[in-house]
Amino acid sequence: MDNIHIIEQQEQVLSDIQYKEKPVYEACKRIFDAVCSLAAIVVLSPVFLIVALLIVINDPGSPFFVQERIGRNNKAFRMIKFRSMYKDAEARKAELMKHNEYADVHFKMENDPRITPVGRIIRKTSIDELPQLINILKGDMSIIGPRPFIRSEQEQLPSDRLLVKPGLSCYWQIHDTAKMSNEEQLELDYRYIRERSFATDIKLIFKTVAVVFTGKNS
Repeated sequence: MDNIHIIEQQEQVLSDIQYKEKPVYEACKRIFDAVCSLAAIVVLSPVFLIVALLIVINDPGSPFFVQERIGRNNKAFRMIKFRSMYKDAEARKAELMKHNEYADVHFKMENDPRITPVGRIIRKTSIDELPQLINILKGDMSIIGPRPFIRSEQEQLPSDRLLVKPGLSCYWQIHDTAKMSNEEQLELDYRYIRERSFATDIKLIFKTVAVVFTGKNS
């Protein structure tokens, strides 16, 4: 099935997204995001320093990986992560595409040779995602929301998933993502857009923490 058909089917099935504006919730959520992200950055600053040093020792260069992602209302922003790959990772991506485990939009392969030894550890523990707390503090992202993709990937997906601010975690990240199809991930993004509330956000935060510490997806 080509990408155009994927988009058409998703827009047809999920066109009744039941999106509702929630100004009070959005304003309170922004305050919650800012306070929690600032507190987390302060508390975790020693972890940031240690991880950054380990990355540089393993593969000299910037400890951070900054990439343009697409956020709410199709607005681009620069998402920050700890660098888990060798510096030439993007250049080597084309030659590895034949090993892509996804049949459609995303790229992922088992034992990706571009990942550094330190990178494997911080990916397994999700520590590589921690710098996105800076994006949350800036207002580019939220703690909970659909994950942001690069433009080439987002252009192959329905734009309705951009109705809300992207997040550090979401419904499909607390499940076994490796076994989840692109369509299933989209369905969970739409589920969050319909169900978003403080109760939903708190539930997903606790489930995300549980996944990080146990390594088990629900």
